[in-house]
Amino acid sequence: MRCPKCGHMDDKVLDSRSARDGASVRRRRECLACNQRFTTYEEIVRDELRVVKRDGRREDLSRAKLTAGVLRACEKRPITQAQIEALVDSVLDEVSQTGDAEVSTNAIGEKVMIRLKKLDEVAYVRFASVYRRFADVNQFLNAIQDMVGKT
Repeated sequence: MRCPKCGHMDDKVLDSRSARDGASVRRRRECLACNQRFTTYEEIVRDELRVVKRDGRREDLSRAKLTAGVLRACEKRPITQAQIEALVDSVLDEVSQTGDAEVSTNAIGEKVMIRLKKLDEVAYVRFASVYRRFADVNQFLNAIQDMVGKT
């Protein structure tokens, strides 16, 4: 592992522990050249999943993009980083269990919305407004009325 401070390639592992409910391993490392301590995470490499975009383009599924979208919806809400990571893990696990090599952005978005609706209604409406491309206030009102009517 390359030291983030000096770039040296040799380090020693000081501590290893399970992170995110066993989905990854957190390691504390120390550079043997400059003694800088840093943290790394190891995750299971999933089979490559491709996302089919609305316009038909295909690209690799990006955990970072999915997390960024959920983070944006959850800004200034009482939702922890751990809850967001658990939501993203849950979506990715469900998508990977289908066995398909490709998944549509619509399927991913629906899975995120189901989980956000249970987690935080404001975050749900924010995510839905971007995902469903709300064009005016009436679409916001309809989404909120549907949500209130079903609870």
